[in-house]
Amino acid sequence: MLQIRCKNNNVTKSFPEGTSLLDVYQEFADEIHLPYPVVSAKVNNTSQGLKFRLYQNRDVEFLDAREGSGHRVYVRSLCFLLYKATQDVFPGSKLFIEHSLSRGYYCNFKKGTRSQVTDEDVAQIKTRMQEIVDLDMPFRRTEATTEEAIRVFTERGFSDKVKLLETSGQIYSDYYMLGDTVDYYYGPLVPSAGYLKVWDLERFEDGLLLRVPDWNNPSQVAEKVAQPKTFGMFAEKTRWDIIMRLSNAGDVNKAIMRGYASELIQVSEALQEKKIVQIAEEIDRRFHQKKNPVRIVLITGPSSSGKTTFCKRLSVQLLACGLRPVSFSTDDYFVNRLDTPKLPNGDYDFDNIETVDYHLMEDHLMRLMAGERVEIPEYNFVTGKREYNGKKLKLNSDTVLIIEGIHALNPLLTQKIDDSLKYKIYISALTSISLDDHNWIPVRDNRLLRRIIRDYNKGAYTAQQTIAQWKNVCEAEDQWIFPFQETADVMFNSALNIEFAVLRTHAELILTSVPKNCEEYAEAHRLLKFLRFFLPVSDKEIPPTSIMREFVGGSSFKY
Repeated sequence: MLQIRCKNNNVTKSFPEGTSLLDVYQEFADEIHLPYPVVSAKVNNTSQGLKFRLYQNRDVEFLDAREGSGHRVYVRSLCFLLYKATQDVFPGSKLFIEHSLSRGYYCNFKKGTRSQVTDEDVAQIKTRMQEIVDLDMPFRRTEATTEEAIRVFTERGFSDKVKLLETSGQIYSDYYMLGDTVDYYYGPLVPSAGYLKVWDLERFEDGLLLRVPDWNNPSQVAEKVAQPKTFGMFAEKTRWDIIMRLSNAGDVNKAIMRGYASELIQVSEALQEKKIVQIAEEIDRRFHQKKNPVRIVLITGPSSSGKTTFCKRLSVQLLACGLRPVSFSTDDYFVNRLDTPKLPNGDYDFDNIETVDYHLMEDHLMRLMAGERVEIPEYNFVTGKREYNGKKLKLNSDTVLIIEGIHALNPLLTQKIDDSLKYKIYISALTSISLDDHNWIPVRDNRLLRRIIRDYNKGAYTAQQTIAQWKNVCEAEDQWIFPFQETADVMFNSALNIEFAVLRTHAELILTSVPKNCEEYAEAHRLLKFLRFFLPVSDKEIPPTSIMREFVGGSSFKY
Protein backbone atom coordinates (compact mmCIF):
# COMPACT_ATOMS: atom_id res chain seq x y z
CA MET A 1 0.00 0.00 0.00
CA LEU A 2 1.09 3.56 -0.76
CA GLN A 3 1.09 6.43 1.72
CA ILE A 4 -0.35 9.53 0.03
CA ARG A 5 -0.33 12.82 1.89
CA CYS A 6 -2.89 15.36 0.70
CA LYS A 7 -1.36 18.81 1.13
CA ASN A 8 -4.78 20.48 0.93
CA ASN A 9 -5.62 19.18 4.42
CA ASN A 10 -2.30 17.61 5.52
CA VAL A 11 -3.90 14.18 5.96
CA THR A 12 -2.21 10.92 4.92
CA LYS A 13 -4.14 7.87 3.68
CA SER A 14 -3.25 4.47 2.23
CA PHE A 15 -3.95 3.49 -1.38
CA PRO A 16 -3.10 0.51 -3.63
CA GLU A 17 -0.25 0.90 -6.11
CA GLY A 18 -1.43 2.26 -9.45
CA THR A 19 -4.22 4.36 -7.94
CA SER A 20 -5.07 7.38 -10.10
CA LEU A 21 -5.10 10.93 -8.78
CA LEU A 22 -8.79 11.04 -9.61
CA ASP A 23 -9.42 8.10 -7.27
CA VAL A 24 -7.30 9.73 -4.57
CA TYR A 25 -9.30 12.93 -4.92
CA GLN A 26 -12.60 11.07 -4.51
CA GLU A 27 -11.31 9.80 -1.17
CA PHE A 28 -10.34 13.29 0.01
CA ALA A 29 -13.07 15.34 -1.71
CA ASP A 30 -15.33 15.75 1.31
CA GLU A 31 -12.44 16.99 3.45
CA ILE A 32 -10.65 19.63 1.37
CA HIS A 33 -13.64 21.77 0.22
CA LEU A 34 -12.13 23.67 -2.73
CA PRO A 35 -14.61 26.33 -3.92
CA TYR A 36 -14.28 25.37 -7.59
CA PRO A 37 -13.99 22.02 -9.42
CA VAL A 38 -10.61 20.30 -9.26
CA VAL A 39 -8.90 20.15 -12.67
CA SER A 40 -5.36 18.92 -11.91
CA ALA A 41 -2.87 18.26 -9.13
CA LYS A 42 0.73 18.69 -8.10
CA VAL A 43 2.57 15.49 -7.23
CA ASN A 44 5.76 16.21 -5.29
CA ASN A 45 5.50 19.77 -6.60
CA THR A 46 5.20 18.72 -10.25
CA SER A 47 2.03 19.35 -12.29
CA GLN A 48 0.14 16.19 -13.29
CA GLY A 49 -3.21 15.35 -14.85
CA LEU A 50 -5.88 13.64 -12.78
CA LYS A 51 -5.42 10.39 -14.71
CA PHE A 52 -1.82 10.13 -13.48
CA ARG A 53 -1.22 6.91 -11.53
CA LEU A 54 0.81 6.62 -8.33
CA TYR A 55 3.31 3.85 -7.69
CA GLN A 56 5.30 5.35 -4.80
CA ASN A 57 4.59 7.37 -1.67
CA ARG A 58 3.82 10.94 -2.71
CA ASP A 59 2.64 14.36 -1.57
CA VAL A 60 -0.38 15.48 -3.58
CA GLU A 61 -2.05 18.89 -3.82
CA PHE A 62 -5.30 19.20 -5.75
CA LEU A 63 -5.88 22.36 -7.79
CA ASP A 64 -8.76 24.25 -9.32
CA ALA A 65 -8.49 26.71 -12.21
CA ARG A 66 -7.46 29.62 -9.96
CA GLU A 67 -3.96 28.25 -9.44
CA GLY A 68 -1.42 28.80 -12.22
CA SER A 69 -0.82 25.20 -13.28
CA GLY A 70 -4.51 24.32 -12.85
CA HIS A 71 -5.50 27.24 -15.07
CA ARG A 72 -2.98 26.16 -17.71
CA VAL A 73 -4.35 22.59 -17.67
CA TYR A 74 -7.88 23.92 -18.19
CA VAL A 75 -6.92 26.31 -21.01
CA ARG A 76 -4.73 23.69 -22.70
CA SER A 77 -7.68 21.28 -22.70
CA LEU A 78 -9.97 23.99 -24.10
CA CYS A 79 -7.53 24.47 -26.97
CA PHE A 80 -7.73 20.78 -27.86
CA LEU A 81 -11.53 20.97 -27.62
CA LEU A 82 -11.52 23.90 -30.04
CA TYR A 83 -9.13 22.16 -32.43
CA LYS A 84 -11.22 18.97 -32.40
CA ALA A 85 -14.36 20.96 -33.18
CA THR A 86 -12.75 22.89 -36.06
CA GLN A 87 -11.59 19.61 -37.61
CA ASP A 88 -15.01 18.02 -37.26
CA VAL A 89 -16.88 20.99 -38.74
CA PHE A 90 -14.27 22.06 -41.30
CA PRO A 91 -12.10 19.08 -42.31
CA GLY A 92 -8.73 20.18 -43.62
CA SER A 93 -8.84 23.55 -41.86
CA LYS A 94 -5.85 24.99 -39.98
CA LEU A 95 -5.91 26.42 -36.46
CA PHE A 96 -3.05 28.47 -35.03
CA ILE A 97 -3.38 29.33 -31.33
CA GLU A 98 -1.14 32.36 -31.29
CA HIS A 99 -1.21 34.40 -28.07
CA SER A 100 -3.20 35.70 -25.13
CA LEU A 101 -5.31 38.76 -25.91
CA SER A 102 -8.27 40.57 -24.33
CA ARG A 103 -8.21 38.04 -21.45
CA GLY A 104 -8.67 35.21 -23.91
CA TYR A 105 -6.61 33.58 -26.67
CA TYR A 106 -6.44 34.79 -30.24
CA CYS A 107 -6.57 32.01 -32.83
CA ASN A 108 -5.79 32.34 -36.50
CA PHE A 109 -8.27 30.04 -38.24
CA LYS A 110 -8.03 29.10 -41.91
CA LYS A 111 -10.89 27.17 -43.46
CA GLY A 112 -10.05 24.74 -46.20
CA THR A 113 -11.77 27.06 -48.68
CA ARG A 114 -9.57 29.98 -47.53
CA SER A 115 -12.72 32.12 -47.23
CA GLN A 116 -13.24 34.59 -44.38
CA VAL A 117 -14.51 33.33 -41.03
CA THR A 118 -18.18 34.19 -40.51
CA ASP A 119 -20.45 34.33 -37.47
CA GLU A 120 -22.20 31.25 -38.82
CA ASP A 121 -18.87 29.39 -38.90
CA VAL A 122 -18.23 30.31 -35.27
CA ALA A 123 -21.73 29.19 -34.28
CA GLN A 124 -21.15 25.79 -35.90
CA ILE A 125 -17.82 25.36 -34.12
CA LYS A 126 -19.35 26.36 -30.76
CA THR A 127 -22.19 23.90 -31.25
CA ARG A 128 -19.73 21.07 -31.93
CA MET A 129 -17.60 22.06 -28.91
CA GLN A 130 -20.66 21.89 -26.68
CA GLU A 131 -21.65 18.50 -28.14
CA ILE A 132 -18.21 17.12 -27.25
CA VAL A 133 -18.53 18.54 -23.71
CA ASP A 134 -22.01 17.04 -23.31
CA LEU A 135 -20.68 13.65 -24.48
CA ASP A 136 -17.93 13.96 -21.84
CA MET A 137 -15.50 12.68 -24.45
CA PRO A 138 -12.27 11.49 -22.73
CA PHE A 139 -8.81 12.90 -23.40
CA ARG A 140 -6.55 9.89 -23.94
CA ARG A 141 -2.78 10.17 -23.47
CA THR A 142 -0.40 7.85 -25.30
CA GLU A 143 3.27 7.52 -24.44
CA ALA A 144 5.32 6.32 -27.41
CA THR A 145 8.86 6.42 -28.71
CA THR A 146 9.58 9.78 -30.26
CA GLU A 147 10.08 7.99 -33.59
CA GLU A 148 6.55 6.57 -33.35
CA ALA A 149 5.10 9.96 -32.37
CA ILE A 150 6.86 11.55 -35.35
CA ARG A 151 5.35 8.89 -37.63
CA VAL A 152 1.86 9.61 -36.26
CA PHE A 153 2.19 13.35 -36.88
CA THR A 154 3.90 12.92 -40.25
CA GLU A 155 0.96 10.85 -41.50
CA ARG A 156 -1.39 13.69 -40.52
CA GLY A 157 0.73 16.45 -42.07
CA PHE A 158 1.70 18.15 -38.79
CA SER A 159 5.08 19.52 -39.89
CA ASP A 160 5.22 21.87 -36.89
CA LYS A 161 5.03 18.97 -34.41
CA VAL A 162 7.37 16.80 -36.47
CA LYS A 163 10.07 19.51 -36.43
CA LEU A 164 9.57 20.03 -32.69
CA LEU A 165 9.91 16.34 -31.84
CA GLU A 166 12.76 15.74 -34.31
CA THR A 167 14.85 18.38 -32.54
CA SER A 168 13.69 17.66 -28.96
CA GLY A 169 16.30 15.01 -28.20
CA GLN A 170 13.70 12.98 -26.28
CA ILE A 171 13.54 9.17 -26.41
CA TYR A 172 9.83 9.04 -25.54
CA SER A 173 7.07 11.57 -26.19
CA ASP A 174 3.39 11.87 -25.29
CA TYR A 175 0.53 12.68 -27.60
CA TYR A 176 -3.20 12.98 -26.93
CA MET A 177 -6.41 11.76 -28.58
CA LEU A 178 -9.87 13.31 -28.33
CA GLY A 179 -12.15 10.96 -30.19
CA ASP A 180 -10.31 10.26 -33.44
CA THR A 181 -8.40 13.57 -33.37
CA VAL A 182 -4.73 13.52 -32.39
CA ASP A 183 -2.69 16.44 -31.05
CA TYR A 184 0.41 17.21 -29.01
CA TYR A 185 0.58 19.22 -25.76
CA TYR A 186 3.61 19.68 -23.56
CA GLY A 187 1.58 19.54 -20.33
CA PRO A 188 -1.31 17.53 -18.87
CA LEU A 189 -5.00 17.86 -19.77
CA VAL A 190 -8.20 17.36 -17.80
CA PRO A 191 -9.56 13.76 -17.83
CA SER A 192 -12.48 14.46 -20.17
CA ALA A 193 -14.31 17.21 -22.03
CA GLY A 194 -17.07 17.27 -19.42
CA TYR A 195 -14.72 19.20 -17.12
CA LEU A 196 -14.82 22.16 -19.55
CA LYS A 197 -17.98 23.94 -18.46
CA VAL A 198 -16.82 27.56 -18.68
CA TRP A 199 -15.74 29.01 -22.04
CA ASP A 200 -16.91 30.98 -25.03
CA LEU A 201 -15.87 31.53 -28.63
CA GLU A 202 -16.39 34.51 -30.88
CA ARG A 203 -15.22 35.91 -34.17
CA PHE A 204 -12.38 38.36 -33.58
CA GLU A 205 -10.59 40.47 -36.21
CA ASP A 206 -9.70 37.95 -38.93
CA GLY A 207 -9.80 34.94 -36.62
CA LEU A 208 -11.27 33.62 -33.38
CA LEU A 209 -11.12 34.59 -29.73
CA LEU A 210 -11.24 31.65 -27.32
CA ARG A 211 -12.56 33.00 -24.04
CA VAL A 212 -11.51 31.24 -20.87
CA PRO A 213 -12.39 31.25 -17.14
CA ASP A 214 -11.53 34.22 -14.97
CA TRP A 215 -8.43 33.57 -12.86
CA ASN A 216 -10.12 34.69 -9.64
CA ASN A 217 -13.56 33.24 -10.34
CA PRO A 218 -13.32 30.21 -12.67
CA SER A 219 -17.09 29.79 -12.62
CA GLN A 220 -17.42 32.64 -15.12
CA VAL A 221 -15.73 33.68 -18.35
CA ALA A 222 -13.11 36.42 -17.95
CA GLU A 223 -14.41 39.84 -18.93
CA LYS A 224 -13.12 40.86 -22.34
CA VAL A 225 -10.88 43.93 -22.56
CA ALA A 226 -10.41 45.89 -25.80
CA GLN A 227 -6.74 45.76 -26.89
CA PRO A 228 -6.55 46.96 -30.52
CA LYS A 229 -3.00 48.35 -30.20
CA THR A 230 -1.78 45.19 -28.52
CA PHE A 231 -3.32 43.17 -31.35
CA GLY A 232 -1.43 45.39 -33.79
CA MET A 233 1.84 44.73 -31.99
CA PHE A 234 1.24 40.98 -32.23
CA ALA A 235 0.46 41.40 -35.94
CA GLU A 236 3.79 43.17 -36.37
CA LYS A 237 5.46 40.27 -34.56
CA THR A 238 3.89 37.88 -37.06
CA ARG A 239 5.26 39.96 -39.95
CA TRP A 240 8.72 39.74 -38.40
CA ASP A 241 8.31 35.96 -38.09
CA ILE A 242 7.57 35.82 -41.81
CA ILE A 243 10.67 37.88 -42.58
CA MET A 244 12.75 35.52 -40.43
CA ARG A 245 10.95 32.42 -41.80
CA LEU A 246 10.40 31.27 -38.25
CA SER A 247 7.12 30.43 -36.55
CA ASN A 248 7.89 27.72 -34.02
CA ALA A 249 10.63 26.09 -31.95
CA GLY A 250 11.27 23.47 -34.61
CA ASP A 251 12.04 26.21 -37.16
CA VAL A 252 14.49 27.83 -34.74
CA ASN A 253 16.20 24.52 -33.95
CA LYS A 254 16.50 23.57 -37.63
CA ALA A 255 18.07 26.96 -38.39
CA ILE A 256 20.53 26.56 -35.50
CA MET A 257 21.46 23.07 -36.70
CA ARG A 258 22.18 24.49 -40.17
CA GLY A 259 24.54 27.07 -38.65
CA TYR A 260 22.31 30.15 -38.95
CA ALA A 261 22.23 31.16 -35.26
CA SER A 262 24.49 34.17 -35.84
CA GLU A 263 22.37 35.36 -38.75
CA LEU A 264 19.15 34.99 -36.73
CA ILE A 265 20.59 37.14 -33.97
CA GLN A 266 21.80 39.80 -36.40
CA VAL A 267 18.48 40.06 -38.25
CA SER A 268 16.45 40.10 -35.00
CA GLU A 269 18.61 42.91 -33.62
CA ALA A 270 18.39 44.79 -36.94
CA LEU A 271 14.58 44.59 -36.92
CA GLN A 272 14.49 45.97 -33.37
CA GLU A 273 16.92 48.77 -34.25
CA LYS A 274 14.84 49.63 -37.30
CA LYS A 275 11.78 50.00 -35.08
CA ILE A 276 13.69 52.19 -32.59
CA VAL A 277 14.86 54.42 -35.46
CA GLN A 278 11.25 54.78 -36.66
CA ILE A 279 10.14 55.76 -33.15
CA ALA A 280 12.98 58.29 -32.82
CA GLU A 281 12.14 59.84 -36.20
CA GLU A 282 8.46 60.15 -35.22
CA ILE A 283 9.42 61.86 -31.95
CA ASP A 284 11.71 64.19 -33.89
CA ARG A 285 8.90 65.02 -36.34
CA ARG A 286 6.46 65.78 -33.55
CA PHE A 287 9.12 67.70 -31.60
CA HIS A 288 9.52 70.14 -34.51
CA GLN A 289 5.84 70.59 -35.35
CA LYS A 290 4.69 74.16 -34.80
CA LYS A 291 1.57 73.37 -32.78
CA ASN A 292 1.92 71.47 -29.50
CA PRO A 293 5.41 70.05 -30.03
CA VAL A 294 6.29 66.91 -28.07
CA ARG A 295 8.65 67.67 -25.18
CA ILE A 296 8.19 64.59 -22.95
CA VAL A 297 8.66 60.92 -23.87
CA LEU A 298 7.10 58.46 -21.42
CA ILE A 299 8.34 54.84 -21.47
CA THR A 300 6.72 52.06 -19.52
CA GLY A 301 6.38 48.30 -19.53
CA PRO A 302 6.10 45.37 -17.14
CA SER A 303 8.96 43.82 -15.20
CA SER A 304 11.95 42.67 -17.26
CA SER A 305 10.63 44.08 -20.52
CA GLY A 306 13.92 45.91 -21.15
CA LYS A 307 12.78 49.47 -20.43
CA THR A 308 16.19 50.73 -19.30
CA THR A 309 18.16 49.51 -22.32
CA PHE A 310 15.41 50.60 -24.70
CA CYS A 311 15.56 54.08 -23.15
CA LYS A 312 19.33 54.23 -23.75
CA ARG A 313 19.09 52.99 -27.34
CA LEU A 314 16.28 55.44 -28.07
CA SER A 315 18.42 58.25 -26.63
CA VAL A 316 21.21 57.36 -29.06
CA GLN A 317 18.83 57.54 -32.01
CA LEU A 318 17.37 60.84 -30.80
CA LEU A 319 20.90 62.25 -30.66
CA ALA A 320 21.33 61.08 -34.24
CA CYS A 321 18.21 63.13 -35.08
CA GLY A 322 19.81 66.24 -33.58
CA LEU A 323 17.85 66.24 -30.32
CA ARG A 324 19.33 66.36 -26.81
CA PRO A 325 17.61 63.74 -24.64
CA VAL A 326 17.78 63.97 -20.86
CA SER A 327 16.18 61.33 -18.70
CA PHE A 328 15.23 60.13 -15.27
CA SER A 329 13.22 57.27 -13.80
CA THR A 330 9.98 57.41 -11.87
CA ASP A 331 11.91 55.33 -9.29
CA ASP A 332 13.84 58.49 -8.40
CA TYR A 333 10.62 59.86 -6.92
CA PHE A 334 10.02 56.92 -4.60
CA VAL A 335 8.86 57.94 -1.15
CA ASN A 336 11.19 57.07 1.72
CA ARG A 337 11.09 53.40 2.63
CA LEU A 338 9.23 54.04 5.90
CA ASP A 339 6.42 55.72 3.95
CA THR A 340 6.11 52.93 1.37
CA PRO A 341 2.69 51.19 1.35
CA LYS A 342 2.61 47.55 2.38
CA LEU A 343 1.00 44.37 1.11
CA PRO A 344 -1.45 42.42 3.31
CA ASN A 345 1.41 40.12 4.40
CA GLY A 346 3.44 43.08 5.67
CA ASP A 347 5.96 43.26 2.81
CA TYR A 348 6.59 46.59 1.11
CA ASP A 349 4.45 47.11 -1.99
CA PHE A 350 7.05 48.70 -4.26
CA ASP A 351 4.78 48.50 -7.32
CA ASN A 352 1.96 50.59 -5.83
CA ILE A 353 1.48 54.04 -7.39
CA GLU A 354 1.56 55.48 -3.86
CA THR A 355 5.23 54.40 -3.72
CA VAL A 356 5.89 57.32 -6.08
CA ASP A 357 5.63 60.92 -4.88
CA TYR A 358 3.71 61.83 -8.02
CA HIS A 359 2.69 65.24 -6.69
CA LEU A 360 6.36 66.27 -6.42
CA MET A 361 7.17 64.75 -9.80
CA GLU A 362 4.35 66.59 -11.54
CA ASP A 363 5.40 69.84 -9.89
CA HIS A 364 8.95 69.35 -11.21
CA LEU A 365 7.63 68.57 -14.68
CA MET A 366 5.49 71.71 -14.75
CA ARG A 367 8.48 73.81 -13.73
CA LEU A 368 10.67 72.17 -16.37
CA MET A 369 8.03 72.85 -19.02
CA ALA A 370 8.01 76.50 -17.89
CA GLY A 371 11.76 76.71 -18.61
CA GLU A 372 13.01 76.50 -15.02
CA ARG A 373 16.09 74.61 -13.89
CA VAL A 374 15.04 71.86 -11.47
CA GLU A 375 17.06 69.62 -9.18
CA ILE A 376 15.90 66.04 -9.69
CA PRO A 377 16.11 63.62 -6.75
CA GLU A 378 17.87 60.25 -6.87
CA TYR A 379 16.62 57.32 -4.84
CA ASN A 380 19.14 55.44 -2.71
CA PHE A 381 17.92 51.84 -2.69
CA VAL A 382 20.45 50.92 0.00
CA THR A 383 19.32 53.49 2.56
CA GLY A 384 15.72 53.59 1.32
CA LYS A 385 15.76 57.38 1.12
CA ARG A 386 15.36 60.00 -1.58
CA GLU A 387 18.48 62.14 -1.98
CA TYR A 388 19.44 65.34 -3.80
CA ASN A 389 22.91 64.97 -5.27
CA GLY A 390 23.08 67.97 -7.58
CA LYS A 391 21.36 66.46 -10.63
CA LYS A 392 19.82 69.55 -12.25
CA LEU A 393 17.83 69.59 -15.47
CA LYS A 394 16.66 72.35 -17.78
CA LEU A 395 14.78 71.92 -21.04
CA ASN A 396 16.54 73.89 -23.76
CA SER A 397 15.27 74.47 -27.29
CA ASP A 398 16.70 71.12 -28.49
CA THR A 399 15.99 69.08 -25.33
CA VAL A 400 13.50 66.22 -25.08
CA LEU A 401 12.78 64.77 -21.65
CA ILE A 402 12.57 60.97 -21.32
CA ILE A 403 10.84 59.48 -18.27
CA GLU A 404 11.06 55.72 -17.75
CA GLY A 405 9.32 53.54 -15.16
CA ILE A 406 6.47 51.14 -14.53
CA HIS A 407 4.11 54.05 -13.73
CA ALA A 408 5.19 56.34 -16.57
CA LEU A 409 1.83 56.08 -18.39
CA ASN A 410 -0.26 56.48 -15.25
CA PRO A 411 -2.12 59.77 -15.76
CA LEU A 412 -1.60 60.74 -12.11
CA LEU A 413 2.03 61.57 -12.92
CA THR A 414 1.35 64.01 -15.76
CA GLN A 415 -2.35 64.93 -15.56
CA LYS A 416 -1.64 68.69 -15.67
CA ILE A 417 0.35 68.38 -18.89
CA ASP A 418 -1.52 68.33 -22.20
CA ASP A 419 -1.41 64.92 -23.86
CA SER A 420 -0.34 66.50 -27.16
CA LEU A 421 3.00 67.36 -25.53
CA LYS A 422 3.67 63.72 -24.58
CA TYR A 423 4.81 60.75 -26.62
CA LYS A 424 3.93 57.48 -24.89
CA ILE A 425 5.79 54.21 -25.45
CA TYR A 426 4.81 50.79 -24.13
CA ILE A 427 7.43 48.05 -24.24
CA SER A 428 7.07 44.36 -23.49
CA ALA A 429 8.67 41.05 -24.41
CA LEU A 430 5.98 39.52 -26.61
CA THR A 431 7.15 35.94 -27.02
CA SER A 432 8.00 35.62 -30.69
CA ILE A 433 8.07 31.85 -30.98
CA SER A 434 5.56 29.09 -30.17
CA LEU A 435 6.48 25.47 -29.57
CA ASP A 436 4.07 24.49 -32.36
CA ASP A 437 0.74 25.63 -33.83
CA HIS A 438 -1.22 24.74 -30.66
CA ASN A 439 1.40 25.28 -27.90
CA TRP A 440 2.16 28.93 -27.33
CA ILE A 441 4.67 30.19 -24.76
CA PRO A 442 3.07 32.65 -22.30
CA VAL A 443 4.44 36.18 -22.60
CA ARG A 444 5.06 36.31 -18.87
CA ASP A 445 7.35 33.24 -19.05
CA ASN A 446 9.74 35.18 -21.27
CA ARG A 447 9.99 37.98 -18.72
CA LEU A 448 10.16 35.63 -15.74
CA LEU A 449 13.17 33.85 -17.24
CA ARG A 450 14.87 37.19 -17.88
CA ARG A 451 14.23 38.26 -14.30
CA ILE A 452 15.46 34.96 -12.82
CA ILE A 453 18.74 35.27 -14.73
CA ARG A 454 19.26 38.95 -13.90
CA ASP A 455 18.42 38.54 -10.20
CA TYR A 456 20.78 35.56 -9.94
CA ASN A 457 23.66 37.23 -11.80
CA LYS A 458 23.38 40.33 -9.62
CA GLY A 459 23.31 38.22 -6.46
CA ALA A 460 19.99 39.84 -5.54
CA TYR A 461 17.78 36.75 -5.34
CA THR A 462 17.94 33.02 -5.94
CA ALA A 463 15.68 31.48 -8.58
CA GLN A 464 13.45 30.19 -5.80
CA GLN A 465 13.06 33.69 -4.33
CA THR A 466 12.36 35.29 -7.72
CA ILE A 467 9.69 32.69 -8.53
CA ALA A 468 8.15 33.17 -5.07
CA GLN A 469 7.80 36.93 -5.72
CA TRP A 470 6.43 36.56 -9.25
CA LYS A 471 2.76 36.20 -8.31
CA ASN A 472 2.81 39.57 -6.53
CA VAL A 473 4.68 41.11 -9.47
CA CYS A 474 2.02 39.89 -11.91
CA GLU A 475 -0.84 41.10 -9.73
CA ALA A 476 0.78 44.55 -9.53
CA GLU A 477 1.18 44.64 -13.32
CA ASP A 478 -2.50 43.83 -13.75
CA GLN A 479 -3.39 46.72 -11.47
CA TRP A 480 -0.82 49.42 -12.27
CA ILE A 481 0.59 48.82 -15.79
CA PHE A 482 -1.72 46.93 -18.15
CA PRO A 483 -4.75 49.25 -17.70
CA PHE A 484 -2.74 52.04 -19.37
CA GLN A 485 -0.92 50.16 -22.15
CA GLU A 486 -3.56 50.95 -24.78
CA THR A 487 -3.00 54.70 -24.22
CA ALA A 488 0.48 54.39 -25.75
CA ASP A 489 1.32 56.08 -29.05
CA VAL A 490 3.49 53.13 -30.01
CA MET A 491 4.25 49.64 -28.71
CA PHE A 492 7.62 47.91 -28.92
CA ASN A 493 8.35 44.19 -28.73
CA SER A 494 11.67 43.55 -26.98
CA ALA A 495 11.75 39.76 -27.51
CA LEU A 496 14.08 38.08 -30.02
CA ASN A 497 13.13 35.06 -32.13
CA ILE A 498 16.16 33.14 -30.90
CA GLU A 499 15.88 34.38 -27.31
CA PHE A 500 14.89 31.11 -25.63
CA ALA A 501 17.84 29.31 -27.21
CA VAL A 502 20.15 31.90 -25.62
CA LEU A 503 18.28 32.06 -22.31
CA ARG A 504 18.55 28.27 -21.97
CA THR A 505 22.35 28.49 -21.68
CA HIS A 506 21.93 30.82 -18.68
CA ALA A 507 18.71 29.63 -17.05
CA GLU A 508 19.15 25.86 -17.08
CA LEU A 509 21.73 25.64 -14.30
CA ILE A 510 20.00 28.36 -12.26
CA LEU A 511 16.62 26.62 -12.41
CA THR A 512 18.04 23.23 -11.46
CA SER A 513 19.18 24.80 -8.17
CA VAL A 514 15.56 25.16 -6.99
CA PRO A 515 14.99 22.47 -4.32
CA LYS A 516 12.38 19.82 -5.09
CA ASN A 517 10.82 20.14 -1.64
CA CYS A 518 9.61 23.74 -2.12
CA GLU A 519 6.49 25.08 -3.86
CA GLU A 520 8.58 27.03 -6.38
CA TYR A 521 9.97 23.80 -7.81
CA ALA A 522 6.76 23.30 -9.83
CA GLU A 523 7.37 26.52 -11.75
CA ALA A 524 11.09 25.84 -12.16
CA HIS A 525 10.32 22.35 -13.50
CA ARG A 526 7.77 23.74 -15.98
CA LEU A 527 10.15 26.42 -17.26
CA LEU A 528 12.94 23.88 -17.69
CA LYS A 529 10.60 21.54 -19.55
CA PHE A 530 9.76 23.99 -22.32
CA LEU A 531 13.26 25.56 -22.43
CA ARG A 532 14.69 22.15 -23.29
CA PHE A 533 12.69 22.14 -26.52
CA PHE A 534 15.18 24.76 -27.75
CA LEU A 535 18.73 23.92 -28.77
CA PRO A 536 21.12 26.03 -26.65
CA VAL A 537 22.97 28.94 -28.29
CA SER A 538 25.87 30.90 -26.80
CA ASP A 539 25.33 34.62 -26.16
CA LYS A 540 28.71 35.54 -27.69
CA GLU A 541 27.00 36.88 -30.85
CA ILE A 542 24.57 39.07 -28.88
CA PRO A 543 25.71 42.71 -29.35
CA PRO A 544 26.73 44.69 -26.24
CA THR A 545 23.89 47.16 -26.89
CA SER A 546 21.22 44.42 -27.09
CA ILE A 547 18.24 44.54 -24.75
CA MET A 548 19.11 40.96 -23.83
CA ARG A 549 22.41 42.18 -22.32
CA GLU A 550 20.38 43.88 -19.59
CA PHE A 551 19.59 40.36 -18.32
CA VAL A 552 22.44 38.04 -19.32
CA GLY A 553 25.19 40.62 -18.66
CA GLY A 554 27.88 42.16 -20.85
CA SER A 555 26.06 45.38 -21.79
CA SER A 556 28.06 48.37 -22.95
CA PHE A 557 25.50 50.65 -21.29
CA LYS A 558 25.88 51.76 -17.69
CA TYR A 559 22.88 51.02 -15.47
